[in-house]
Amino acid sequence: MMRSARLKWMTLGLALAAATAAAAPAMAGPRRDEGLWKAAEAARPEQLKLLETLVNIDSGTGDVEGGRRVLDVLAPRLEALGARVERVPAEIPGLPDNLVATLKGKGKARILMIGHIDTVFEPGTAAKWPYSVSGDRATGPGVGDEKGGVLQAVLAMEILTARGFRNYDTLTLLLETSEERGSPGTRALIDRLVRSHDVELNLEPGDAPDKVTVWRKGSSTFNIDVKGRPAHAGVAPQEGRNAATELVHQLATLEGLPKSGDGLTANLTIIQAGSRYNIIPENAWAQVNVRVRDKADLNRVQATLEESARNTKVPDTKVTVSRENSFPPLPDNPHTDALAARAKAIYAELGRELGTGGNGGASESALAHEAGTPALDGLGPVGGSFHTDKEWIDLTTVTPRLYLLMRMIQDVAARTPQRFTPGD
Repeated sequence: MMRSARLKWMTLGLALAAATAAAAPAMAGPRRDEGLWKAAEAARPEQLKLLETLVNIDSGTGDVEGGRRVLDVLAPRLEALGARVERVPAEIPGLPDNLVATLKGKGKARILMIGHIDTVFEPGTAAKWPYSVSGDRATGPGVGDEKGGVLQAVLAMEILTARGFRNYDTLTLLLETSEERGSPGTRALIDRLVRSHDVELNLEPGDAPDKVTVWRKGSSTFNIDVKGRPAHAGVAPQEGRNAATELVHQLATLEGLPKSGDGLTANLTIIQAGSRYNIIPENAWAQVNVRVRDKADLNRVQATLEESARNTKVPDTKVTVSRENSFPPLPDNPHTDALAARAKAIYAELGRELGTGGNGGASESALAHEAGTPALDGLGPVGGSFHTDKEWIDLTTVTPRLYLLMRMIQDVAARTPQRFTPGD
């Protein structure tokens, strides 16, 4: 009896221990891929050195030579992987070629990464403000927007290839050269690529403290042109019709529109008038950048400006309003949210919490969404102060974000998102 009872309790104890051991990994949370993490860590010194090289090359939108030099650094690395590398001419004059690098694998998923190598900075900026590091921050023109993310994608392709990962049908990287102007040199190419892939991962920087981007505003620019009549400013000013004065009147229409916030914003960005100090201005011109969550708001702003143009204050002046569309909004949607949830789970493997959010910066992910391709944005290193001479990235996020991108590629290759019909 005693021996039988002891065996019974031992058997029960072993069963409880086995059950506890089986439950332990789940209780501890997901485990990171140690080999992948170590590869990301090992790549860090070269990654930062290459980032310095890229940031110190001026490549503002329209800088054909600068764009070529950036691609000359990256193309050989992609070719060395066995990728098919194509330089695709821009779709309008005055822009560098775009680059498409394609790896073929043995799986089914068609994965597209998109990054842009153009910045908002003028030639000569890198000489005056080169790449530099202070503590955990790196600064320089385009360091976050978006050369840090571009380089991250190249490293991800290198590491995954070196580790023998080929569980995809197609892994494609598009490096485009006119995103900061709304991608006028790449629209047809982007449309073709997003429609021929199952998912788009965008390399725009993450927002602080550590977020991916699940919504973005759309962007359009409105041009307000005023035609007046010149006259001598001292001898016969009464004979003139001051275009600058009328432009000021027209811009007053914008005072009732928000300048900041998560909804519609309208901000004056460029204003020009006159030719000489002693001539009543014959011409005046302004650009107003409008950002929206709802595309219908753009039509409402246009209607407001056109109504104002019909009611001039300076007699005999003519006001013309025109619109240049950039990107549509990336709306809140379940397809992006599902990708963000998968990214959160991957980041948890590192013991890190990944946030989600949105901002007024437009990107190619909105074009992917409109084509019915699930898209996740803001996968580059975390940064801030973009489009200013204080632009920075958080160096403590460089390696975790590289790991996140590689694991996202693996994850969507294993569980490919379904394309959808826009508007559903």
